[in-house]
Amino acid sequence: MRILALDGALARASAAVWTEGRVAAAAQADGARGQAVALPPMAARVLREAGLAAPELDAVAAVVGPGGFTGLRAALALAQGLALGAGCPAFGVTTGEALLAALPPASRAGRPAWSVTDTRRGHLLLESFAPDAETPEGPPRPFDLAALPPPPEGLVLVGDMAPLVAAALRERGAAPWLSDSLLPEAGAVAALVARRLASGLPLRPALPLYVEPPAVRGPHD
Repeated sequence: MRILALDGALARASAAVWTEGRVAAAAQADGARGQAVALPPMAARVLREAGLAAPELDAVAAVVGPGGFTGLRAALALAQGLALGAGCPAFGVTTGEALLAALPPASRAGRPAWSVTDTRRGHLLLESFAPDAETPEGPPRPFDLAALPPPPEGLVLVGDMAPLVAAALRERGAAPWLSDSLLPEAGAVAALVARRLASGLPLRPALPLYVEPPAVRGPHD
């Protein structure tokens, strides 16, 4: 299975190639902007390092959100274009799924998880995962930091808002585990999609997951 994975959802652009049962090549560049410029040459680079041409791919994967409008659209447009050229499917994973896929399995064993990401509008988006689950319990939900629901016992936190959420929950007497999975990694996305394809599990299409409408200003605003 030869998979190219792309991500631009948060403050990172990343690309990775999965082939022969492992991540054969990966690259990333941190930064809140520039994913649209960074991703095409990054994808070309990891394909070259893995010794593959785009038409040889069996699938392309991308993070579908929640995340920034421009970064998501850049990764998804590139994924869809490469998949069309290769004649292969383009699959999507949510930001929370990608973040949890980067954690060692032992750190999730029997524990629920929250993926918390910054909307850049003064609140956060929460994806909730049951213990050991790889798919969220429902769509992402917006919350103010002070209005988060009571956390479940043994909670694992991932996402760029995880440090702030951990501090807020600890002030309320909870004891969440703050992981170091704060930004998605394309290598984890590729491994997750490969695992789902091998298991025959359903995958979502590579279409954007928007919880809120994009913040677009008119020319006179």
